[in-house]
Amino acid sequence: MSAASPSSTPSDFDQFYTATAKRLVAAVYAATGDLAEAEDAVQEAYARAWQRWDRLTAEGDPTPWVRTVALRLAVSSWRRARNRMRAHFRHGPPPDLPDLAPDRVALVHALRGLKPEQRTAVVLHHLLDLPIEQVARETGVSPGAVRTRLSRARKALGSHLADPEADAASEAPTPMPASAPHPPVCHPKEVPSHG
Repeated sequence: MSAASPSSTPSDFDQFYTATAKRLVAAVYAATGDLAEAEDAVQEAYARAWQRWDRLTAEGDPTPWVRTVALRLAVSSWRRARNRMRAHFRHGPPPDLPDLAPDRVALVHALRGLKPEQRTAVVLHHLLDLPIEQVARETGVSPGAVRTRLSRARKALGSHLADPEADAASEAPTPMPASAPHPPVCHPKEVPSHG
């Protein structure tokens, strides 16, 4: 990697990296569903940013540039690896990561079911809280296209993330409460008639 020019300081880049890297890895992981791939793409994006650091900082906030590069690298790598992954699926799904809560695992699984452009829109808008206009600029589409992608993605995610146990509980008839034991009913003894 080439050195930055004298006007850039390593501490500026280090501060930027420290402040943004963890969140960017999380966003790319959410978009790809592969933590190792996300980390690789983010590292490469920061390496490329370091090479252009003066220009990026002169243009303003370098975060959108780094995020766009990382997402594009991850998606490009994902497309190349798609056929290799199909072979791995024959051997069963990969084990869940031990540090992830079940709801996060479910979210990542549901995000994997989306089309890449829908997944990217969801990650940028809902996970990173970017406005639709900025998502449109970073993905190279119109704001209307972003809204359409988000709408379709939310619908697909809703069906993937529905809790079957909660749904079954809400549809099951409400059981009758157990009734309190009744006191015994006293019947007058029938006296046999003699006679």
